[in-house]
Amino acid sequence: MNLPTKITTARIVLVVALLVYWLTMDILTEYGGYVPYSFGPSNSINLVYLISCVVFIVASATDALDGYLARSRNEVTDLGKFLDPVADKLLVDSALIYLSLPRWGNLAIPLYCTIPMIARDLVIDALRFIAAGKGKVLAANVFGKLKTISQMIAIPLVFLNGWPFSYFDLNWNTHGRIAIILCDIALFFSLFSGIVYLVQNRSVFQEEKKS
Repeated sequence: MNLPTKITTARIVLVVALLVYWLTMDILTEYGGYVPYSFGPSNSINLVYLISCVVFIVASATDALDGYLARSRNEVTDLGKFLDPVADKLLVDSALIYLSLPRWGNLAIPLYCTIPMIARDLVIDALRFIAAGKGKVLAANVFGKLKTISQMIAIPLVFLNGWPFSYFDLNWNTHGRIAIILCDIALFFSLFSGIVYLVQNRSVFQEEKKS
């Protein structure tokens, strides 16, 4: 296993650690009477979410790092190609699902964002699977990259309950808060990039003519 693949594997380990951490905190809160420490504007930043945000950002950074190392060191492998998207989906989708459940007065990502974004990824992964069966490799489009960037911005902001924008929008209507607006932007790029991807690669669905 080369270095880029080890970094990708470390990202998966971080996701598993996050899941265990979230489960532990929820159990302690539900059955142990644990109240997470909060601070910041009107005590709006929760310590559990802050730790989750830091881990999420570190894990997201490894996504760029392993890809760069694999290309620069000419160490692109089939295992790496398989693990990289798996690690990305585990990281983002886990965070989306966790943040869709309101806790401790924190912002929650609306389900109208979470469900379509996860569904979009499932559809695109299915398309890639079909293409791979036909020996085709489908390249990502620029809108897909914008989708990833917007998610990597919106999710940490929701973890931090909208900070630093919470200094002035903390008492605004939930759907008017900047962090949720950024989630809406991520939803737009997610759906738009998915549609473009399907249109660009519609030939994958065409049956090959038998000679």
